[in-house]
Amino acid sequence: MLQHPQAKIHRMFELIEPIATVTFSEVANEAFLAVGMRNYWDGYFAGRAAPLGLAPAAVVHAVFYNFADGEVARHIPWVWGKITPQEAITVRERGSATALRQMIGELADLPGLVRAADLATRAAVSAPTEGRLLYAGLRALDVPEEPVARLWHAATLLREHRGDGHNAALLAHGIGGIEAHVLMALALGMMAEEFGRIHHLPKAQLAAVVDGLRGRGLVDAAGRFTDAGRETRQRIEALTDELATPAYAVLGADELDELVAGLEPIAAAVKAVDN
Repeated sequence: MLQHPQAKIHRMFELIEPIATVTFSEVANEAFLAVGMRNYWDGYFAGRAAPLGLAPAAVVHAVFYNFADGEVARHIPWVWGKITPQEAITVRERGSATALRQMIGELADLPGLVRAADLATRAAVSAPTEGRLLYAGLRALDVPEEPVARLWHAATLLREHRGDGHNAALLAHGIGGIEAHVLMALALGMMAEEFGRIHHLPKAQLAAVVDGLRGRGLVDAAGRFTDAGRETRQRIEALTDELATPAYAVLGADELDELVAGLEPIAAAVKAVDN
């Protein structure tokens, strides 16, 4: 098995993340609203959980890992009364491909995108599925033929493969889902209550999470990283990259370099729109 340097694996994460997450953009959101979803989060859970089938909220909560108690249950199973998982998969793919095509403009019609989609797909369907529940669900889906949709699908596979590994790394370090958001906020130079994914939580609940991290020596009295907290997060990120490596073992070093080069202008175009 070819072992690529972890720096290159992390670079792939930086490039696939903006491509995969066009699925959470306004264009894709509107596609779900058009089929009866009440709000953004209905579409989020319907689209992302659809590869798991009619899994109950408790299972989706466990697989997604980083939502507060009760958040998933506000949407699952309600969404399945409006749309089937298979229909949600179709809506998500079409909306995401449309969003990506709009964001990257003329890049969508260049040969470089087709090559990037082909290389990314080779990697995306090559990794072991054991212990990767969401990735395994996505692997069971058909790979789109249209190049832009295929690139988005491959990026999503690679993102969720890495995400499943990231959850395992968090578990190995005893970090819960909400705690992970606190650590991410601090890594971005923000206080926990300023971070978008958790700022809506009741103040007492969020304070209890921060207090728990403080009691373990990961956060200081001011709510900032201690050295131990910073080192813990760095170890989690390094292990996450290590666990993501098998997805790229099918590609030679030159092919991985080619894929990085092919994805860079596409990811940059998406990020330019987001900014």
